[in-house]
Amino acid sequence: MDTDESPRGAGVATFLALTVAISSLFYAPIILTGNVAGAGGLYVAGLMWSPGIAAILTTILRRDDFAAFGWRDGGWAWGDWRWNLRAYLIPLGYAAAAYLGVWLTGLGTFAPPESVAAIGEKLGWSGLPAALVIAGYVALAATAGMVHGTAFALGEEIGWRGFLAPRLVRRFGFVAGTIVTALIWAAWHVPILLFADYNGGTPWWYSLSCFTLLVLGSSFTLSWIRLRSNSVWPCAILHASHNLFIQTIFNPLTGPSGAVTPYAIGEFGFALVVTLGGVAVWCIAHRPDPAHA
Repeated sequence: MDTDESPRGAGVATFLALTVAISSLFYAPIILTGNVAGAGGLYVAGLMWSPGIAAILTTILRRDDFAAFGWRDGGWAWGDWRWNLRAYLIPLGYAAAAYLGVWLTGLGTFAPPESVAAIGEKLGWSGLPAALVIAGYVALAATAGMVHGTAFALGEEIGWRGFLAPRLVRRFGFVAGTIVTALIWAAWHVPILLFADYNGGTPWWYSLSCFTLLVLGSSFTLSWIRLRSNSVWPCAILHASHNLFIQTIFNPLTGPSGAVTPYAIGEFGFALVVTLGGVAVWCIAHRPDPAHA
């Protein structure tokens, strides 16, 4: 990897050092509590914004141009709505395919009564028909939930795809640059995966293996849309949509079908690795020119 002094390094070492330092402020309380949702989600919010803050500080220290993050026309403009819409729909596609496979093969059950009842009680909709609870919950999460999710995901994406990925793709090419980005991104999650409750409840080596492969597939998808759109906004939306459909919608609507279910579902199971891997292969086959990074 290039150093900060290298013209192509563009502050990568500084960015990574700052990311580790800032993230550590939030790793500590998450690990001490053992809960990523601790402090009402404030710890994880700070953690997710650590790469973004590190990227902003690196850019200020180096007196670089913030437009390189992928802000449309050099500003903070929202960008092309067509890329943003694609970014929203892509995770819905690969997540729906994965969970449909889980439900059809009996690796998990769709919307068991106890899960629907828990959702209805949480929303204050107890007593409503199950179909209405499911439809209302999905509609609410898929719309209002995106506001909250994008605010969190933007912090990560300013760092990983706004700052880091374009520099590594320019240096190593689309495939190798994306793999290096993915390995860094996966490693950044390791402390909360191993020492807190950000895992699938399966053996650590299994959760870590599936998660790393999932991050690899996600990184190709995110790098592809970052370079194609020349904007960081679709990356933030895709990241938020991924978290929303998997963590907020499909996981809660999937019931256990024996001990195998945790090995199949979520970000630590094999089903999403398969479907997202297919998306990654497509992105590699249609990879953009690294010169656009």
